[in-house]
Parts: sequence; C-alpha cells; structure tokens
Amino acid sequence: MTEEDGMTTDDALVASLKAHYGEAARRAAAGAPAIGDGCGPAADACCGPAPDDADTPFGAGVYAPTDLAELPDEAVAGSIGCANPVALAGLEPGEDVLDLGSGGGIDVLLSARRVGPTGRAYGVDMTAEMLELARANQTRAGVANAEFLEGRIEAVPLPDESVDVVVSNCVINLSADKAAVLAEAFRVLRPGGRLAVADVVADREPDRARRADPEAWAACLGGAVTRSRYRSLLATAGFVDVEIVDSHAVADGHWSVFVRARTPAAGTGA
Repeated sequence: MTEEDGMTTDDALVASLKAHYGEAARRAAAGAPAIGDGCGPAADACCGPAPDDADTPFGAGVYAPTDLAELPDEAVAGSIGCANPVALAGLEPGEDVLDLGSGGGIDVLLSARRVGPTGRAYGVDMTAEMLELARANQTRAGVANAEFLEGRIEAVPLPDESVDVVVSNCVINLSADKAAVLAEAFRVLRPGGRLAVADVVADREPDRARRADPEAWAACLGGAVTRSRYRSLLATAGFVDVEIVDSHAVADGHWSVFVRARTPAAGTGA
C-alpha cells in the first residue's frame, strides 16, 4: 500500500469505492434508497442524519420539495450526499457548472434547470453504474443541457477555464489526492469562478488503521481531513475568499460543512 499526504492511494481503494457506489446505483435504479433504508449505518457520515421516515429516500432530507418535484424518483433515490450544493452555489441563468462526483445526477439535473438553456451542467464520475443511472435520469427528466462524463475528479475531462461554477456533494473527501482535485477545480474554472461544495471534515486526521480501511473511506471517515488542512489545500490550489462553515455533525468528530471559494478575477490576482 502506498500513501500520499497520509492517505492511501492504493488501486484497491478505487476498486472498493467503485464497487460500493456501483451497488448504490443498482439499488437506486431499482427504486430503492441507494444505501439501505434512508442512508444506512455505513453511509451515515456521507449523508448525515437519516430522515425521520425510513421509507423516504434520503434526498428528501436536504432538498426542498419543489426541487424533488422536478426529478425522477430514481435520481432522488440515488442521492447520498451530505447537503444541497446547488442551493449553496447561487447559480444564474447562462452559467456553466461542473459537479465533481456526480453520482446519480441529482445535482447536475437541478443545476441544469437553474442555468437554463443558455447554460450547461456537466457531471464527472468514475463509476460506470452511476453514469448509466445519471444518463437514464437525464432522459426521464427531459433535460437537454446536461452532460455526464466518465473520469476521475483528479483529472477532469474538460478544458481549462470552461465553467463558471464547480459544485460537489460529499465526494472530495473520498479522494486520496485532494490537492489534485482542487487543482483541477481551479483549472477548469474561469477567472472569478466559484467553488461551492458540501463535504465532510474531521476534528483530527484519521489514524493509520482508518486510512487503511476501505469501508471507512466509503463512509466518508477514512479520507476526511481537518478544516485547517482543507483551507490550506484550497489556498495552495490558488483559491481566494475561502469560507468553511459547519452544517451538522455526521459522526463522532466528523462534520458536514459548506465550502465556498473563488478564483481570482481576471487581471487582479485576487
């Protein structure tokens, strides 16, 4: 097993995450919540408190009813994030937006509605089953201005300065190379572009045993970094006006947070 910045980069981790989220996609495609009833014990850290009604897909816990009314049931069932980054992003008509780790497509489809026909929403995901589910959900929703791309969030398959906004929903913590993820987010954003993500952070860095446990990674515990580390990674990537705000506790010493930042405006360096 190899490590970078204290995090495992073993190919077995990627394979484990693909298997975990591939199964989640298959469940959602069948109309069941992606992981167990509501979120399920293994996923509590990723998706926060389960809804009071265990028969309700978790998406109902963070998205407004008006949002969910726009979406096919399979997209809602596939929602296993920790917040609503689309609301956090404040999208405007005509903007282009990218979702890192787009899963079943809920945030891409909502983004596409917000930016309208003159804008475009992209989703990047590495799991084939999730991409299949997302594209099927796009067809069901009748959304034309969205595109789902196969790829890793550490190497986004889009050109430099191609989007106005980057969102993500509890996925960056799953990467063993967060520096690469945030560098890619910075690269694809236009000058003055916005980063608006929901994620999980930890009060302390995970110990070696937790870092080596694929199930802990899938539960958003094995790869969670501290707030200060997250802030440092954003600054190193070039982001300015960094804001990290706690949302709610998701496990002992682990918190769902809202992260906002931006790229410097053209010609200003700030």
